[in-house]
Amino acid sequence: MRVGAFYFPADYGINMAELAKALEDRGFDSLFVPEHTHIPASRKSPFPGGGELPKRYSHTHDPFVALSFAAAATKKLKLGTGILLVPQHEPIVTAKAIASLDQLSGGRFILGIGGGWNVEEMENHGAKYQTRFKQMREHVLAMKELWTKDEASYNGEFVKFDRVWSWPKPAQKPHPPVILGGETDHTLRRVIEYCDGWFPRPRGGFDVVKGVAHLHQMAEKAGRDPSTITTIVFGAANDAKALESYDKAGIQSALLAIPDESRDEILRYLDKIAPLAKLPLAA
Repeated sequence: MRVGAFYFPADYGINMAELAKALEDRGFDSLFVPEHTHIPASRKSPFPGGGELPKRYSHTHDPFVALSFAAAATKKLKLGTGILLVPQHEPIVTAKAIASLDQLSGGRFILGIGGGWNVEEMENHGAKYQTRFKQMREHVLAMKELWTKDEASYNGEFVKFDRVWSWPKPAQKPHPPVILGGETDHTLRRVIEYCDGWFPRPRGGFDVVKGVAHLHQMAEKAGRDPSTITTIVFGAANDAKALESYDKAGIQSALLAIPDESRDEILRYLDKIAPLAKLPLAA
């Protein structure tokens, strides 16, 4: 199992190129960035974590721009969205941005996706809370057509385009891995149907190890080989025993949180947790 990190790419935080280089130098496998295109000032949608919405949510860089700087500063570090709010992104433009980043980084991009929780935010993009998952599915399937076909087309409820040409194609074949966040059975069914992996969070008492076993059982019943589904734990505990338990469960990767602190504090924190990136875990 590999150990990476995630960080809200805040405009007041550490430079993304410096952070990426620091992670790679310390032996971390990956850097994932969350996104919010904006935060509506009404604040009608309550923060799922409870209390006031943290400052970083309204100060994030664009994920593709941030990861491009991270890619240019590194050689091996994997780069991912954790998560991209897919219903808020027009799929033709998004597919090109992803393919460009994957090609220019030498095939290092991972597309972490989700439907989102902020109703007003998605409505500002013309998406609806009630249909966000259906729209997300269509956007992903349409992007796969653009990535894998020289002449692509798609005809759905939310996405429609006749025969088009779109290059570049991603470096990874058939396309960058698509991993879906969430912890419900609804999420697992979506993972099995059209994703390459699962992106669970071990919070609120949710047991990721049991969740992986459940996912594999569901996959087998649906006729999909469980070995074709990758699991990346988002927000893993900074604890060797927890990481070892994920490794024994066959989980491929775990992401540790980087705090919303100053540059110097973040670099000191990376030094503190760096031994976790070098645990004798299975590859």
